[in-house]
Amino acid sequence: MARKRKGRDISGWLVVDKPAGMTSTAVVNKIKWAFDAKKAGHAGTLDPEATGVLAVALGEATKTVPYITDALKAYVFTVRLGQATNTDDAEGTVIATSDLRPDDAAIKAALAGFVGDIMQVPPQFSAVKVDGERAYKKAREGEDMALAARPLWVEELLLVDRPDPDHVVLEMTCGKGGYVRSIARDLGAALGCCGHVVTLRRIWSGPFVASEGIDLATVEQQAKDPALDAYLQPLEVGLADLPEVRCLAESVAKLRNGNPAPVVAAGVEFGDEVWASYDGRAVAVGTYRGGEMQPTRVFVT
Repeated sequence: MARKRKGRDISGWLVVDKPAGMTSTAVVNKIKWAFDAKKAGHAGTLDPEATGVLAVALGEATKTVPYITDALKAYVFTVRLGQATNTDDAEGTVIATSDLRPDDAAIKAALAGFVGDIMQVPPQFSAVKVDGERAYKKAREGEDMALAARPLWVEELLLVDRPDPDHVVLEMTCGKGGYVRSIARDLGAALGCCGHVVTLRRIWSGPFVASEGIDLATVEQQAKDPALDAYLQPLEVGLADLPEVRCLAESVAKLRNGNPAPVVAAGVEFGDEVWASYDGRAVAVGTYRGGEMQPTRVFVT
């Protein structure tokens, strides 16, 4: 017999303004404890020293995590020119230096090469798997790996500040799977001056914005207090990028049991992935098939 999970059946999204010095997993565990939730997860890992939006899903909202993970995200980050590190950030050891400091015009010209569909090699110290083991574990053991390049969509990459010759502040909007540290490393290489990330903040992710995020101090102060529930956003927010169809009362049970059922749709084409609602609440995600929906993921709330 499967062990019953302890905790509350609570569902929704919590936008956390993650502090530096914590892993994303540690933040999720803190949120799960504070809400006494049965289940929790997050949409998109942030490096321990990074700050900003960490969208944490509770309960049934964890079923919408892939749609937030796939959404566009934006970062503001500072690159230190003149130094490359083995981790591609300030936590690592300097492995190369340069006295060259490109001017703003040269930097802007180089940034153009990182916009659109690009191929990106993850940092040596990253969570990608190599022969079944995390790359960062192999890197800590001194192994130098030839990591495969991965595709990344970069919507925009802008120079937003130049506080001094050694530092540039950039803002990037991109799709899933991107490494800001790789952008800094590769930009430094393209400019011939080396580079690494010194600060990184995710300012928004899909529908979630850092300025609306809760800080962990507030979470800890109100832990186990029902008032904390007021900070939750409905799980439906995680479905914002999918077309919505509406189902009749008699369709709800069918869809939740995994069976096709009639839905009312407008502006949706045959084969589109959609989500079905009843009285504004999510019932299921599935495929629209001309007046009916075939569910692939159902919500029990």
